[in-house]
Amino acid sequence: MRVDGRHRRSLWPAQARDALHVIDQRLLPHAFAVERLTTPADVEHAIRDMVVRGAPLIGATAAYGVALAMNADAGDAALADAVRRLGATRPTAVNLRWALERMQRRLAALPPQARAAAAWDEADAIANDDVAVNEAIGTHGLALLRGLAPRDGRRLNVLTHCNAGWLATVDWGTALAPVYKAQAAGLDVHVWVDETRPRNQGASLTAWELGQQGIAHTVIADNAGGHLMQHGRVDAVIVGCDRVSARGDVANKIGTYLKALAAHDNGVPFWVAMPLSTLDARIDDGVAQIPIEERSVREVTHLAGRAADGRVVEVQLVPDGSAAANPAFDVTPARLVTALITERGVVSATAAGIASLGEGTHG
Repeated sequence: MRVDGRHRRSLWPAQARDALHVIDQRLLPHAFAVERLTTPADVEHAIRDMVVRGAPLIGATAAYGVALAMNADAGDAALADAVRRLGATRPTAVNLRWALERMQRRLAALPPQARAAAAWDEADAIANDDVAVNEAIGTHGLALLRGLAPRDGRRLNVLTHCNAGWLATVDWGTALAPVYKAQAAGLDVHVWVDETRPRNQGASLTAWELGQQGIAHTVIADNAGGHLMQHGRVDAVIVGCDRVSARGDVANKIGTYLKALAAHDNGVPFWVAMPLSTLDARIDDGVAQIPIEERSVREVTHLAGRAADGRVVEVQLVPDGSAAANPAFDVTPARLVTALITERGVVSATAAGIASLGEGTHG
């Protein structure tokens, strides 16, 4: 995808294989900056503090964190410690565990002296696989969008929640990949962008990347989506996911469940873009079993934005002394999901649909 007309990925290793470069997403949309991570502790901080975020990107970043660890010490204890520490940074997105387990399997089979080079190669493979997976999701999602495209000359209106574009992955994105493919195919597509409180990933990140790509979009308050669906102004909802259960329950940014309810009530397709690395076959009942991260209440009580003088400032929204809570994710039951868009095709959000994807699904 593009930044100021130039192709970018959301992360890239240093040529000397001694650092990882990532876009600092905390600063967008008001500033574009790249952070250089040189130690596993730097990577832990970047994931925990949301310098990088989005389930696929977290997994790829953690893989490079293991590679950085192997540069310093490639022994068994160091490998186990790196996997443990990186795995503790975020609890909900299963891609993190998936990528770390893939790194551990690859490296544990090698002698320590071979691990550093292999770790960088495997992290590169995880990143490149992510790009290919997301492009395939875009192709399968495009077929769905073509089937909905209005025949009367109207724009195709897609609503999305949070940010599941290229900033949340290595490139292409998950939920936005079909939109980018639709643009390339000449479809007249417009995106309703939920602001996505707290942290405003929609207003800050999705709107920014759609603007960079030249795609028509409108930022709306989170509570406006149901109204737009009631009045026929949304043709489809596409969201990403952080973890999907074996029967198709979907964990995603808080507020996704409410969008699914509104879509179900108004007969609007609710599609989930799901890389197979996001499937957790060890969990059956997503509502009961998927762990939900509780983040700092300051994300709810305060808000950052650009002031009239150009400075980025933080303001307090609530009265002094008011309690706040900040569950970062919710789980949408499979019955509300119209379909899962995976790199292997579109399937129903059911145990049978997921099983039809064949061997190699995450478990």
